[in-house]
Amino acid sequence: MTAAAPAQVKQAQQPVIRVEHLTMAYGDFVVQRDLSFDVHPGEIFIVMGGSGCGKSTLLRHLVGLKTPMQGRVLYHDVDFWGATDDERELMKRRFGVSYQSGALWSSLTLAENVALPLTEYTDLSAVEIGEIVSLKLALVGLAGFEEFYPSELSGGMLKRAGLARAMALDPEILFFDEPSAGLDPISSRRLDDLILEIRDSLGATVVVVTHELPSIFAIGDNAVLLDAETHAMIASGNPRVLREQSPNPKVREFLNRGEAA
Repeated sequence: MTAAAPAQVKQAQQPVIRVEHLTMAYGDFVVQRDLSFDVHPGEIFIVMGGSGCGKSTLLRHLVGLKTPMQGRVLYHDVDFWGATDDERELMKRRFGVSYQSGALWSSLTLAENVALPLTEYTDLSAVEIGEIVSLKLALVGLAGFEEFYPSELSGGMLKRAGLARAMALDPEILFFDEPSAGLDPISSRRLDDLILEIRDSLGATVVVVTHELPSIFAIGDNAVLLDAETHAMIASGNPRVLREQSPNPKVREFLNRGEAA
């Protein structure tokens, strides 16, 4: 029996995340309407679009920080917003989230920052937590920086520290909000490589919010493109394929920014 092609394998898999007819709004202002897409196991899924299109707002809906105006977000076919508060809390423990700023506590060392989820959600001893923290920091290239404070680190190191904390509980799904924002090209590329390594080593599904083209093409398996003008999703699929084959000129324009005419 021959192995199934990757597309056939993906088609046979149940999605980890399914978004159905999601409309997001702040009061009467609709940010995006009628979003529908699937995120499959082991995928690096990119939420892309220009400034103000609602990328980070979508992330907030996915991780439980904002309630949809309409529609559903399902994890393994369980309606996140239709679940009880206790059920949602259990679902959120399968998430790891790294925010754009890193969101580290400035008064805590790196080790203390990474230890926070372990202290809050597990019954592990201090010694066991310390061993896990050292491992997670080593995975992101920060071994030996356990006692450093966020103010003592570079921007790239802060991003990696945020990834280490997001990985603390070995989550099934990792969410990254603009991980490469503000980094130089070399640091950005190293972070992209790290995200690929994390996905492969943990077997996690990864959702990345970004507008950075090098990152989109370096790590993205699948993507949606949100448009601020129409308040709608105007493309979905592999970003490298969309760049070459999308019939929508706005999609091709976004994905070919910076190239010579």
